[in-house]
Amino acid sequence: MRAPTDSSATRLTEERAASAQRHSLSFHESGSEVQRCDVGIGQAVIAGWTGRDVAAMEKHIAELEALGVQRPTSTPLFYRVAAARLTTGTAIEVIGTQSGGEVEFVLLKFQNRLWVGAGSDHTDREAETYRVSVSKQMCDKPIAPEFWLFDDVAEHWDRLILRSFLVENEKRILYQEGAVAAIRRPEELISLFTGGRSLAEGTLMFGGTLAAIGGVRPTKRFAFEIEDPVRRRKIEHEYEAMSLPMLG
Repeated sequence: MRAPTDSSATRLTEERAASAQRHSLSFHESGSEVQRCDVGIGQAVIAGWTGRDVAAMEKHIAELEALGVQRPTSTPLFYRVAAARLTTGTAIEVIGTQSGGEVEFVLLKFQNRLWVGAGSDHTDREAETYRVSVSKQMCDKPIAPEFWLFDDVAEHWDRLILRSFLVENEKRILYQEGAVAAIRRPEELISLFTGGRSLAEGTLMFGGTLAAIGGVRPTKRFAFEIEDPVRRRKIEHEYEAMSLPMLG
């Protein structure tokens, strides 16, 4: 799936960003003061099956196949979800108990610049066995409220680390960990999605995830982070998935 290519579609995305639910986000740029802004995000994209390492990606596909999820028709794929699903809150509501998070880097086009953050592509695992696009739309997508300028990490991009944890009885259990070197670079993902152009203003893209340690499973309380070991800093966030009853 590719983004629309005509200029009217680009203008529509920007208009949506202007009128969308706004998020209070902090932007960190090297050598500058932290900028905090209310940002309207008009387009949300989930990039899936984005691994550089074919063997590692096959492992993740196999994990999901074991849960009944069909193999992708091609890789990568770009799933669209409602921008209103994005949240910086510390709690989301889900149907039933079979949903779970997975850490991803996120890319945001804001003020004509590209920014990097962290998010969780929280997904309904039961619905995923029916149709992946439906499962992606069913759950809110938590994002950390901090972003780094992409230019500040571009030269050492492959050294950035993604981690996630299950939080049980106040104890963190490592769920995912690995360098973003396992995932296609942002420039490549953007080019594949847009057909060689830059992201439209107000677009947020999830970049893909890593295999789960011990296999994919539901997560009730989930913590995630992206670490920059070169600049010695992290972006972190944590949230709870509050289960609503499934009555029929």
